[in-house]
Amino acid sequence: MVFVNVLGWFTFIGALLVFHNARPEFVSGVQAFWGLEGRQEWSQTLSIYLVVLLALCVVISIAVLIMKRFRNRREKDHFGINGYVLLITAISSLIILYFEFNP
Repeated sequence: MVFVNVLGWFTFIGALLVFHNARPEFVSGVQAFWGLEGRQEWSQTLSIYLVVLLALCVVISIAVLIMKRFRNRREKDHFGINGYVLLITAISSLIILYFEFNP
């Protein structure tokens, strides 16, 4: 169960790396002055990978929460807040991306 949880967080870190490369580039004043152009729109191929990775994070976190529900039988067992944090973060990221691409 711990391995699956760590796998979910590494998947989320991978999604953050893909997000960094998929988003539009920031064009500073110096770049505009020198006539250097940056990408003003999202990368379509990387955006697909980003959505897939975030959806995989949601699936993994739901699996961890289901496993934790069946595994925890005692009152002293840990609540496991990190599964909920990963689930809420991944779902909110998917919602934000949906509204970014479909205004």
